[in-house]
Amino acid sequence: MNVGICYALADKQIWLRIDVPENSTIAEVINLSGIKDQFPDIDLQTQKVGVFGKITKLDTVVKDGERVEIYRKITADPNQVQRRRVAAD
Repeated sequence: MNVGICYALADKQIWLRIDVPENSTIAEVINLSGIKDQFPDIDLQTQKVGVFGKITKLDTVVKDGERVEIYRKITADPNQVQRRRVAAD
């Protein structure tokens, strides 16, 4: 089964396609991808994960063709960023 996996920081992004066994969970896909070797700061105990933009749990079974996403922590309040943009205009 072929799935995608992606993770992005402000200055570096990665998107991989990998083959995984049928009935693999999100946690298994992440481990099989080796993405945590490239981004050792990924903390699956605190960071959220999802499939195609929908937050899910690590034990969710993925389907062929799906894209697993690891979401980074938000470093700025989106509402505050919008207020700054409006004030700057």
